Amino acid sequence: MALSTDPPIVRARAPLRLGLAGGGTDVSPYSDDFGGLVLNATIDKFAYATISPRHDGQIALVSADKSLNYVVPATATLEVVPGLELLSGTYNRIVRDYVGGRGVPVTVTTHAEAPPGSGLGSSSAMVVALVLAFAEFLQIPLGEYDVAQLAYDIERVDLALAGGKQDQYAAAFGGFNFMEFYQSRVIVNPLRIRREIRAELESSLVLFYTGVSRDSATIIEQQTHNVRTGKTTSLDALHRLKQEAVRMKEAVLRGDIQAFVDSMRQSWESKKRMADSISNATIDAVFDAAISGGALAGKVSGAGGGGFMMFATDPTRRPDVIRALSNFQGQVFTCNFTDQGGYSWRT
Repeated sequence: MALSTDPPIVRARAPLRLGLAGGGTDVSPYSDDFGGLVLNATIDKFAYATISPRHDGQIALVSADKSLNYVVPATATLEVVPGLELLSGTYNRIVRDYVGGRGVPVTVTTHAEAPPGSGLGSSSAMVVALVLAFAEFLQIPLGEYDVAQLAYDIERVDLALAGGKQDQYAAAFGGFNFMEFYQSRVIVNPLRIRREIRAELESSLVLFYTGVSRDSATIIEQQTHNVRTGKTTSLDALHRLKQEAVRMKEAVLRGDIQAFVDSMRQSWESKKRMADSISNATIDAVFDAAISGGALAGKVSGAGGGGFMMFATDPTRRPDVIRALSNFQGQVFTCNFTDQGGYSWRT
């Protein structure tokens, strides 16, 4: 019996992240002018990509989440299809840079455990998963920094989607990371968090998905405009957020939960001063209810305006906070941290 010479089916996944402190300072031009600092941690929610070979000269882009299916001849450059921008953008960059401009007939299928606009970095995690899947399928050797930078270039340069850099690097590296962002380089500092500290943090956190998938680009563009025009309120807020990233990093390493809570509280107050649309009446109502239910501090994960909110509470009060949040339309989640960044495998 002849052995099959067909390329294998390849899958990849990349973790989503919680932006714990410093989010926004990774966005240009602030990071270029002043340097950005971000503390984040990946959680047990993932973006997935699968690549299957085809024999009909076609390429299919499939978003299982959105029930979108786009099939065309596998040319060197695909049009950017609404709803499938991340898939077509990744394909175009991979074909241009690594396949010599030859079309690759495959089916690319994606899905994620949080929607775009969630504030958990799901779009960037999806691009990281896509890059890893193509790298595995085509046997392209890429390290974590390579994967993260390529994903950043696809999103921010090729597709011109507004945003920062932390999401791609979080998804590529995984774990707790203290990240430094400068004009021409990124430094990822992995943190070794003791087991009991991780457990206490996991026991203390509550996530709430507001049900509103917000357009982060609008908020980020406002923040960028404020920085470029030297708006003092926004710049001072970003400077303070950078300081809080250092403070929260130290709190997490020491296991000082009270300092962690204090830093989260201060970070949220500073974040709201970055742009007018970061908070709104719905977010304020959810926040007030969670605090009344026993939360000690809270903030929006990501750019703001909707998506996921996170709250810190004494673990004995977590059921009370969950009950308070259950009065709103949306979903309540707990979470566990994950150490591993994105990776791929063959089936």
